[in-house]
Amino acid sequence: MTKPSLPDLLHAAVSAVGGVERPGQVTMAEAVAEAIDDSSHLLVQAGTGTGKSLGYLVPALAHGERVVVATATLALQRQLVERDLPRTVEALHPQLRRRPEFAMLKGRSNYLCLHRLHEGVPQDEEDGLFDPFEAAAPTSKLGQDLLRLRDWSDETETGDRDNLTPGVSDRAWAQVSVSSRECLGASKCAYGAECFAEAARERAKLADVVVTNHALLAIDAIEGAPVLPQHEVLIVDEAHELVSRVTGVATGELTPGQVNRAVRRAAKLVDEKTADQLQTAAEGFERVMELALPGRLEEIPEDLGYALMALRDAARAVITALGSTRDKSVQDEDAVRKQAMASVETVHGVAERITQGSEYDVVWYERHDRFGASLRVAPLSVSGLLREKLFADRSVVLTSATLKLGGDFNGVGASLGLAPEGTQGDDVPVWKGIDVGSPFDYPKQGILYVAKHLARPARDGDRADMLDELTELMQAAGGRTLGLFSSMRAAQLAAEELRSRIPEFPILLQGEDTLGELIKTFSAEPQTCLFGTLSLWQGVDVPGASCQLVVMDKIPFPRPDDPLMSARQKAVEEAGGNGFMAVAATHAALLMAQGAGRLVRASGDRGVVAVLDPRLATARYGGYLKSSLPDFWYTTDRNQVRKSLAAIDAASKAAGV
Repeated sequence: MTKPSLPDLLHAAVSAVGGVERPGQVTMAEAVAEAIDDSSHLLVQAGTGTGKSLGYLVPALAHGERVVVATATLALQRQLVERDLPRTVEALHPQLRRRPEFAMLKGRSNYLCLHRLHEGVPQDEEDGLFDPFEAAAPTSKLGQDLLRLRDWSDETETGDRDNLTPGVSDRAWAQVSVSSRECLGASKCAYGAECFAEAARERAKLADVVVTNHALLAIDAIEGAPVLPQHEVLIVDEAHELVSRVTGVATGELTPGQVNRAVRRAAKLVDEKTADQLQTAAEGFERVMELALPGRLEEIPEDLGYALMALRDAARAVITALGSTRDKSVQDEDAVRKQAMASVETVHGVAERITQGSEYDVVWYERHDRFGASLRVAPLSVSGLLREKLFADRSVVLTSATLKLGGDFNGVGASLGLAPEGTQGDDVPVWKGIDVGSPFDYPKQGILYVAKHLARPARDGDRADMLDELTELMQAAGGRTLGLFSSMRAAQLAAEELRSRIPEFPILLQGEDTLGELIKTFSAEPQTCLFGTLSLWQGVDVPGASCQLVVMDKIPFPRPDDPLMSARQKAVEEAGGNGFMAVAATHAALLMAQGAGRLVRASGDRGVVAVLDPRLATARYGGYLKSSLPDFWYTTDRNQVRKSLAAIDAASKAAGV
């Protein structure tokens, strides 16, 4: 039997999802097929509207080996599992003569734990277990959430938190879920045979395509104990997010509250002397943390060093004692012990990591208004980890609308542990980067306007001229504005000021409702505007007339006092590189490309991306940042932009939107 051709398979899949075949999608599918066949690696920049999910799914399904697809956002995971994969599998079945199976797999805490639901949560303060259903009054929000979770547990097939609508608070979910460290294990748990997380793992073992998230991919790489089933092909979608997600998983944290929780959980299971040792160490750590000032610790201060060594040693003693003592008087002892062990092991792990003092780690204090001080440790770079764990023994395809920064893929490649494209040598992963373009005509559909006449933004300075400019632009656009701000404070100040200046245009502010509800309202009411910060830069997909002006208040460089970013910048400089360009400018370019990508989401969209920061037009790095953005028509002429926005608004109103 002849093997079906890739163009025929792609055509069948695109027809099944009701899409339109695009040249970029065909180019992408061919490049993915080639990389899989060669066991090489590929970085693909595929602009919005290319249809990139089919561009990788079709060649991956045609290849026939097991594929893991890792994405950053829940929305894309859902799209793949609920829409793209079912239709694509059905469409390809006649030609492939097989029906590939697919499954979703997430970390354990994303699934309802039946043991927690029925037996309650091991209580910190007193012996026995705590039944949250009795403790939370059914009239309270928490009580209502828990009763709804109990009802849902009888009808859900997956136990996946993301399938519960409407959702519940983090506090409610914490009562009915466990981390992998707290889990008793299927063989020891009374509910092991019905466990949702175990069922998801079993489905994944049998599936040809496993859809997961970046965090689980990172855990699989870092922990050493495989969580994902063996696979020959890894596809990382939304790959611009991967480094920050892996960094997040590899970051450790210690807070006085967390340490005290570990003390309470362990106290009832170990002898008094061992419990007292941990209690004393916890008090010493708390005293040091009361005086902690935010910022990086290039060397560990003596008092902190002593406190951490005391914590490490006391935690080790507790772990040993927990492993060798049994106490039948404790109700549901296994669950109580497992939760205590998980808490103490986390404290021990972070304390030991910081006291060992690796040159590849960055340590810093953070202070939070509500939660007080925390001590954090993160890897200076995850590139070595990714090179070693990601690119060995499988073909990897990384794709996103923004991977090519400043004209090439080498910046993103370096952050992933890849040598410059074309580098030869032993143990050097072979890769290539391709940009398959976008189906949109950016120079005709959008304008990039830089407000060159404004004053340079000073950190936390008053920006009255920027607010004047923003007011005029929004008036010209007739509302229809997505405001992307470099800090929540800037977004709040702008919303407050503009609500009084132009009350005719309702302004929604991130944090005043769930992101989903805000986007729904913004999309449904054209005159409405939406202001917010980081998650809006990459989380808003609103095609049509509701979003015709995207405003960035300033270039989103990392804060100069960001301990991890400034440490990374310094490390590049010490190695003879340009730290600012490698770290700060790359970070800003990625966010700006994502932000500018909010404007044109469909072939009929028209509008303006306005950057209210003159440095994009005047600074030396401006060219690098501009070349990372879609190829919009560029101007610094404020009158021209107002006329264009007014014309686009008039055309939308004439069309009845």
